[in-house]
Amino acid sequence: MEKHYAQLTTEAVNMATVAIDECTTEQMLDLINKQDQLVPLAVKEEIPNITKAVDLLYAHLQRGGKMIYVGAGTSGRLGVLDASECPPTFGTPPEMIQAYIAGGDVALRTAVEGFEDDDEAGQQMVKTLGITEKDVLIGITASGSAPFVLGAARQARAQGAAVIGVVNNADSTLATLCDITIAPVAGPEVIQGSTRMKSGTAQKLVLNMLTTGTMIRMGKVYGNLMVDLNISNHKLHDRAVRIVQAAAGVSAETASKTLEEVGVGAKQAILMLKTGLGKADATSLLNSCGGRLKQAIQAGTKF
Repeated sequence: MEKHYAQLTTEAVNMATVAIDECTTEQMLDLINKQDQLVPLAVKEEIPNITKAVDLLYAHLQRGGKMIYVGAGTSGRLGVLDASECPPTFGTPPEMIQAYIAGGDVALRTAVEGFEDDDEAGQQMVKTLGITEKDVLIGITASGSAPFVLGAARQARAQGAAVIGVVNNADSTLATLCDITIAPVAGPEVIQGSTRMKSGTAQKLVLNMLTTGTMIRMGKVYGNLMVDLNISNHKLHDRAVRIVQAAAGVSAETASKTLEEVGVGAKQAILMLKTGLGKADATSLLNSCGGRLKQAIQAGTKF
């Protein structure tokens, strides 16, 4: 047994749940729920570091860089989930926010945990991706010591990229390789070492904040509306109509007609309805405002 792992908070025995196997179903679930309530409080303590991370990501993405998640097991799956949701939600190109898991895509469905021990594979992956100083690698590992993630972080630094760590233990090995470390520590897991529970929940909350915060900074949101959504199915078309309706103060019929007539996204439709501009002028104005709809509306109303 390695001494390092025995000292990790995520590997400790949770004294609040040592008799969970003797509980009724309701008592068992109540214990899990009480432990889960510790997670957002742990994340709250890390908001200063999450703030630094969002500002770093925004600066790099504005310069054409990429945001790249790397993880193993549950951590890797959460990274892939977060990255895959950004194109439909924020209209980002697939290459802007990427995610890789130890063991490859097969590991998304089947546990191949041994791959997380391959430091060299993490290094090789970063070399293959051609990561540069424009990019930001985000290593996700509950223990803070998964060799695959450490190898990727080490190689990313060697190639000039910034590195952010998302871990669930203080003073982790990964932290020594990072420009910024986010470490929400919510105590031992309900089931000893089962980091898919509190640690995974904490990671999901942090990743949500990283991408959502960065996208807001990039002008992908108007108020709290996802105006850059990719209208790729019936549900998202219906949402786009409701977004245009709410933002422009028009009927559902007018919103739908504008979206269909101009054949562009919700942003342009809203700008056209709010300012009276045509499609070409609205698109040009949006581009000149860096895609920030509120700024474009203010500029457009002056014409």
